[in-house]
Amino acid sequence: MSMEGSSAVSDWLHHLIILPILIPLMVGAAMIPIDERNRMIKGVMGFVSTLVLFVLSMVLMRASASTEGFLAGTSVYQLGNWPAPFGIVLVLDRLSALMLCLTSGLALAAQVYSIARWHTAGHHFHSLFQLLIAGLNGAFLTGDLFNLFVFFEIMLAASYGLLLHGSGPLRVKAGLHYVAINLAASSLFLIGVSLIYGATGTLNMADLAIKLATISPENRQMVEVGAGILGVAFLVKAGMWPLSFWLPTAYSAATPPVAAVFAVLTKVGIYVILRLSLLVFGANAGVSAGFGQTLLVVGGMLTIAFGAIGVLASQAMARLAAYSVLVSSGTLMAAIGLGHSSMIAGALFYLVSSTLTISAFFLLIELVERGRDAGADVLAVTMEAYGDADEDEEVDEAGAAIPGTMAVLGLCFCLCALLLAGLPPLSGFVAKFAILSGLFGLSGAEPAPALSAADWTYVTLLILSGLSAMIAMNRVGIRTFWASIENTVPRVFVIEIAPVVVLLGACIFLSLQAGPTMRYMQATADSLLDPSGYTQRVLTAPRVGGQ
Repeated sequence: MSMEGSSAVSDWLHHLIILPILIPLMVGAAMIPIDERNRMIKGVMGFVSTLVLFVLSMVLMRASASTEGFLAGTSVYQLGNWPAPFGIVLVLDRLSALMLCLTSGLALAAQVYSIARWHTAGHHFHSLFQLLIAGLNGAFLTGDLFNLFVFFEIMLAASYGLLLHGSGPLRVKAGLHYVAINLAASSLFLIGVSLIYGATGTLNMADLAIKLATISPENRQMVEVGAGILGVAFLVKAGMWPLSFWLPTAYSAATPPVAAVFAVLTKVGIYVILRLSLLVFGANAGVSAGFGQTLLVVGGMLTIAFGAIGVLASQAMARLAAYSVLVSSGTLMAAIGLGHSSMIAGALFYLVSSTLTISAFFLLIELVERGRDAGADVLAVTMEAYGDADEDEEVDEAGAAIPGTMAVLGLCFCLCALLLAGLPPLSGFVAKFAILSGLFGLSGAEPAPALSAADWTYVTLLILSGLSAMIAMNRVGIRTFWASIENTVPRVFVIEIAPVVVLLGACIFLSLQAGPTMRYMQATADSLLDPSGYTQRVLTAPRVGGQ
């Protein structure tokens, strides 16, 4: 009786893996028939759904990190109770659990922020938001390339509507470009998947990793061509230069809650590249080991340089944040491409920290700029260039009190500046230090490697990108808080500033808990670098009922 009860509990726990997909999918579908005049009802439904997802993702993350329990390590969920590689499987491991937690956290903050005003700017906002989350969670959980394409399309279809949410000519123009580019990327995705299936007869990632080691030279060529085409599709989403021309305009035109959750969309491309490069094209892939790493290194470094130049050139804060997304993506792509195993843990830490920071910054920008004239930044540049300010004007007051709202917004802005620039003591510095420690072999786990020219170039770009962020944020901060032309105090609701504070608080928490966080990231990196446990669990997972 005890064994039967334990088996029943295990079966129920097993279904937790699919809930991050089912919950937002069902809630999003249930919202569609509800009249748009009842947006607050939809907002409450969306908030409850996202809150449940956040709690669930924390549970799954804790379970995957444990050494005992039914969901410990790598867990496999067989849809239709068909085993891999014939059936479709969802796979929960440390990396996918980390991405689920990050996504749900950002989604919860953006969901709360949108209820204040932005969900009324268009139709079906909350439904599209839930479908976007379902697509993201599915992409992180799936163990099959074709179903990765399916969830990728669900995510993109929802993002099309969310980017156009709020209308306006600039948003519509950017949205149409975004749709066209991503439809082309989806076509490349499908072509790449077809070539890989034609050469190997499988799309299961674990099975593909096993077969690639023994595949014939002719079929290997086709697999590499397919993987190259597939890689282009993901690099478009990740924002590698020159495929990133669409991203700054699209992200800066989106409404604040949409831009905040879009910060994790680029990380879908990073996630898939990291997953496939270490699982399929890892050390056991034979002559295909390390496929595409050179492109990742060169493209990642060019992306960092392009993003840093864009950050310096940006006068509007929204474009500054959008170019910061490119700096983040380039840093991660180059770290993966350099192939130093000791850098992966630091790169994962940086992925979480930079995504939280950029998401908080997107939400903060609208609060800071609320009530300012559209041409305030251009006017400020003109005054700096031509000296139009009246320097001889007498000041009657010795000083002016700083309004409470501006003090809170200014503090949040300073935290964003420190995090984007990677200055101590916050998590942005810890993440970059962890990457450089892995590169220089300071962790002591491996002997210090001899650094190549590419390694030194990466170090230089990493430092210069932080310097460019510091310069740009200082310039914008002075114009906004210290020498503002309008001198107006925006009206900010608690429900709007609270998500910003929580996201920045999460970065502070990462700083304070850097030791345990890095241990989790290192264990995640170790499991990625040794994919034998992943492949074995996926391909040998028993059917429910033991049949």
